[in-house]
This record gives sequence, C-alpha cells and structure tokens, in this order.
Amino acid sequence: MNIICWETTTTTRWWWRGSPCIGFRWVQTWTMLLLNAVALAALLGVAAGQGLSSPSDLAGLYSLRASLGLRARDWPRRADPCSAWAGVRCSAGRVVSLHLSGLRRTRLGRLDPRFAVDGLRNLTRLRAFNASEFALPGPIPEWFGRLLPPSLAALDLRYAAVVGPIPYSLGGTSGLVVLSLAGNAITGNVPPTLGRLGNLSVLDLSCNALTGFIPESIVAIANLSYLDLSSNFLSGTVPLALGALPALKNLILFNNSLTGPIPAQLGDLSSLIALDLSFNSLTGALPDNFRNLRNLQVLNLHNNLLTGGLTDSLFSGLSRLRFVRLSHNNFSGALPGSLWSLSELQVLDFSYNNLTGMLPDLTPSIANVNTSSVILNLSNNIYHGSIPSGFQILFSRSGSVDISGNYFQGPLLMATRNKNVSFGLNCFSDALNQRIPDDCERFYTKGGLLKGSAVAPINPPAPSSTSGEKKGHWKLMYTVIGASGGALVLGILVTLVRCLRSHGREKSEEKEINGAASPSKQPSGFLLNLSAVGEVFSYEQLVRATSDFSEFNLIKHGRSGDLYHGTLEGGVPVVVKRIDMQKFRKQALAAELDLFARGLHERLVPFLGHCLDNANEKLLVYKCVPNSDLSAALYMKPGQEDLGLHPLDWIKRLKIAIGVAEALYYLHHECSPPIVHRDLQASSILLDNKYEVRLGSLSEVCAQEGEGHKNIITRLLRLSQAPEQDVSGTETD
Repeated sequence: MNIICWETTTTTRWWWRGSPCIGFRWVQTWTMLLLNAVALAALLGVAAGQGLSSPSDLAGLYSLRASLGLRARDWPRRADPCSAWAGVRCSAGRVVSLHLSGLRRTRLGRLDPRFAVDGLRNLTRLRAFNASEFALPGPIPEWFGRLLPPSLAALDLRYAAVVGPIPYSLGGTSGLVVLSLAGNAITGNVPPTLGRLGNLSVLDLSCNALTGFIPESIVAIANLSYLDLSSNFLSGTVPLALGALPALKNLILFNNSLTGPIPAQLGDLSSLIALDLSFNSLTGALPDNFRNLRNLQVLNLHNNLLTGGLTDSLFSGLSRLRFVRLSHNNFSGALPGSLWSLSELQVLDFSYNNLTGMLPDLTPSIANVNTSSVILNLSNNIYHGSIPSGFQILFSRSGSVDISGNYFQGPLLMATRNKNVSFGLNCFSDALNQRIPDDCERFYTKGGLLKGSAVAPINPPAPSSTSGEKKGHWKLMYTVIGASGGALVLGILVTLVRCLRSHGREKSEEKEINGAASPSKQPSGFLLNLSAVGEVFSYEQLVRATSDFSEFNLIKHGRSGDLYHGTLEGGVPVVVKRIDMQKFRKQALAAELDLFARGLHERLVPFLGHCLDNANEKLLVYKCVPNSDLSAALYMKPGQEDLGLHPLDWIKRLKIAIGVAEALYYLHHECSPPIVHRDLQASSILLDNKYEVRLGSLSEVCAQEGEGHKNIITRLLRLSQAPEQDVSGTETD
C-alpha cells in the first residue's frame, strides 16, 4: 500500500504562521485511512442483496444494539440487518463489517455510554470493526485480544473516548492488518506483545497519553508500513531496530520526549516516504547515510537540539524531497548547493538555526517550475551578502518567503517586494524595518566581509543642493515655532491640571466631614500581578494538550485569538486561547489578566492559567464548559438533541438572564474601578452543565471612566457651572 503524504495550500499557509505542521499530519492520516478503506472494501468482497442467515450473528447484533443504545431509525427491529441496518455489511449471509461512525445513541443510551461491545464475540466472520468518533467511554476490555474473531483484519477506535491502558492480550489478534487507537486518552506503555501482530501494516497510536519507551519488539512486525506514535509522552531513544523494518513507508514520532541521536540505521529504510521526528529533544548531527533514503518525500526534524553541518552529499541523493523542515535547531555552516537542485521541493524551512554564508549565484531548480505554492523560510540565521538574481526570481514567484532576521544587504528589487515576502531586520539599503546601520557595519567589519568599505546606509541621505538647504532652513524655523507654541499650550494645560487637582482635594475634604474617607481607587490603568493570575503552563504542555494546535481541535477563530479544545495531562478538558500579539493589543491582554487577578468570580469563565513565555504569542487556559454558549442554545438546529444539546425552556432562560445580570453587576459595582465588558453578545455567554452563566470574551474589558477620569476640556467647561454640594455629598440646586 503506497501512502503519499501531503497537504493542501490552505493548510500550508496555516502552518506557516508558526505552528507545527499538523495540517500535513492530518491529511496524511486521512489519506492513509481512505486508502485503507478502499483496500478493505476490495478485501471484503461484500455480496449485495443477501440476507443474514446466521442466528449467532443476529444475536450478536441485537446484543450490540442494546448495550450501545442505538436508535431504531439506524438499526430498525424486524428488518434484515444486512440490508436495512446502517453500517452493517454482510457476505454469504454472515456479518463481515461493522461501521459505527456516524451512528447515534438514543436519549437513554446517552445517559450512560460505555465501552460495551460484548456482542462482537458472536460475529465469528467479522473482518472490520470501525467505531471512530463513536463514543465508547471506558477501557478496552481484557478479552479483546483473546475472544475477538480471528478473521478480524481492521480495528479502528480513533477518537472514541477510550481510556486506560492497551491490554497486552491485544497482541493475540494475529489477523490484524490495521490497528488505529489514535485520539483517545489511553495511558500506560506500548505493549511489547504488539510485536506478535505479524500481519500488521498500519499501527496508529497517536494523540494519547502513552508513556515509557518504544518497544524493540516492533521490529518483528515485518509488514509494517505505517507507524504513528506521535503526540504522546514517550521517552528514551529512537530504537535502532526501527531501521530493520523493510516495508516501512511512514515513521511519525513527533511531539514526544525522545532524546539522544537520530539512529544512522534509519538510513536503511529504503522504502521510507515520510519521516517526522519533530518536537522532541534529539541531539547530534544528521546521519550521513540519510542520503540512501531515495524515496523520501517528507523530512520534518523541526524543534529539536540537532547540531552540525549539512553535507552536500546528504541532499544529492534525495531527489524526491518535497517537504523539508529542519527549523528551530542548531545547524551551522552553509546550506549545501545540492539542495537547490531539487526540482520537486514545495516547503523548505531552515529558520532559527545558525546557518551562515551567502546564497549561491544560481537559479534554484524549483524557480523553473510552478512555484506559486512554494514556501521558503530562511529567517533568523546569519546569512549575508546580496540576493542573487536567480533567488530574486524565485522569491517573486513563490507563495511565501521569509528571509527576515539575517544580514542580507544591497538593493531589494521591486520584483521581490510582493506581499508574500518578509525581509525585515536585514541590511537592505532601500527597505523599511531594517537593522540600524551600526549593527550592519559592525557585523560585516567584524567578519572581514567588507574589506574596509562601509555598508550602504539603510536610509538614503538628505539632498545636499543649495535649494535643499534653504528648504531645510525654512523647515527648521517652522519646527522651532511649532515646538515653542506647543510648549506654551502644554504649560497652560499643566497649570490648569494643578488647579483642578487642588479643587478636587477641596471637594474630597467636604465629602469626608460626615464619614470616614472612602477607600482609594485604583488608577484607570491595569496593574498586573502575574503571581496572582492562575497557574503557569509551559508551551510544551499546551502543545500536547491541543495536539499541536491541530485543526481538529480548533473551535473557532475568535476576534482576540484562536480557541482550541484541549486535555491536560490529568485528563482535565480545557479551552486554550492562542493570541497573536502582532495583531492584538497588549493592553487588552493585561486588562483580562488583571480582571482574573482580582479573584475568580463564579459568574466569569473559569480561568486556569497562562503561558506568556513567547513575546509574539500568548496562551490563556480556561476550564471547558460543556453546554457551549447561549448562541448555540438559542439557534440550535433540528437533530442536535442527539449531540447533547437541548432547547431552552423558560426556567433555563430566566436562570440565564439572572446569571448575566449578576455577572454585569459584579463588573459594574463590585470591581473598583468599575469594569465595562464592551463585547456582550450571545456567543460570550457561556453555559456550564447546569446552565449557570459563565461570562467570557473578556479581552475587550476596560475600566469605566468616572468623574475622576473625564478629559481635561470637559472638566474645564463644567468647572464654572459645577453646583455646590452639601456636607453629605448630595448636589443642591
């Protein structure tokens, strides 16, 4: 089975914003499963139009119907299961395939969903069982490996809410060809008994909470072509024995805690198409014998601790490479010239390394083909020199290019100045947002790169003609006059402010005659005390919790940031808000954190903590509320009752209205200074499991401006007309 792994243009652009290449991984997984389904359908040889003839199979199906609580519209009584039951496929009067995906439980069945599939034991000719995205809460039964029919070839329990360990007995299901348990909350280690599954071709245990080492026994699965153990908590080294799997085409181990060097034995995997070891702590250099991976199309080693140089011979043999991501490592030296001869490249990312040198004076091979989807990232390295004409052509035609954070110099041709090219923080003489000239000159002089000459200034000098000097004198005179006038106005305003403060103190003294002084109010600005604002999470924790911020976990693109479903290591469901600080005001983030620093009020969204390590990206963590928001409840579509959503009766509506009023009362009257929400709408009113209100969308909150915060002009106009106050503080007409 030849599994080609790639991604769409939309997913590519999403990945380019700085997240791990999860879009690629999901497309890869779905492509694999689609091909498996096609191959399996051919394998099953389903016979149409033949009714069920086995009493044992019929008893097993009715047992499953009862234990799973399936709806009568999907599995109707007094109807032949082979022809009328959704997801049931038969051959020669026997059940050979069960597909529960898309089926729904009855209202009673949803009250107590369980991993109750004992009826499978009656289906002795079953070849495929697919319960992906059909909730089966609970552990995999211990009898699964011993009593499942020996004919079973495909077991798919992806995203089925499975918990607990993988039973060692599962290694006894010797007929399995496809085993996918991805996207659950499975714990424990990877059972070494899985090495007994000699016919296994696809093993996907990704997106779980597995711990321990990768067992060496996997090497015994000679037919294994797809191995995905990504997004777990696996530790130790990458087993050398993996290099002895002759049929392996896809090796996906990203987002674990693997350490040590990359085994040179992986270079013996001559059939390998995709290798993803990103988001680990791997060290050492890239093995030289990777040049033997002549079928390799995807190489992703992003975010490790790899060092050393990249040899010219390494890429000369990898002519089929399409996706290369070695960013966020410690590679040094220059990129090999053979890299630019690869004609099928679509994504090339070497950002955040210590690469140096100049771009070669040649035209890369990919510049001569359709480059509109090409992504190139060389940012945050130590490249210098000018951009050769061949690369200018490539940059102008590519879908996305980032060369920022280097020391490139010289002019930047207009052809390169398109919206898809990022070139900031370099030494270009005719571009904005560049390094200051002193930094550039110091870099080039220290490296002996200029041979005594100076770097061209980033900003061109002012004209030196006589007419220019005269214009300059007039501009100087206008500037002096303007500055003097501004200083005079400023002085007047300062004097008025002092008078107003004095006037305000007199009024305060009058108010305090009949009572103690009121508590001092906070200034309108927000004072942020991070030690009082929830728990501090690491970036790696939240990457794991959200499956690397995958599109599958994405809830929505909010105005203040993207919202993702997640699960912490202890199994706590959370919502993570991912904020791009280049698009979001820092004051708004500080305002929201300051509000939570005052204490967690029962009417506000439950705030758990934050990750503020990255200057360009902030993460806020909230407890998940099960009933979504008021918008979803008010505009519920027909049929959504089966998803756990229920229409709002008048009691719930009254409860919600009171909850919103209490939340606003807290902000307006119990906070000092009073807080204005400024974004109150149905989607910002969250509902917990008892339909209690939890007010969210707090990124727009601000302190309400009272009398002490009005602008100077308004106060000046009202000062002379202000009514006198009596000693109790009430106004008199």
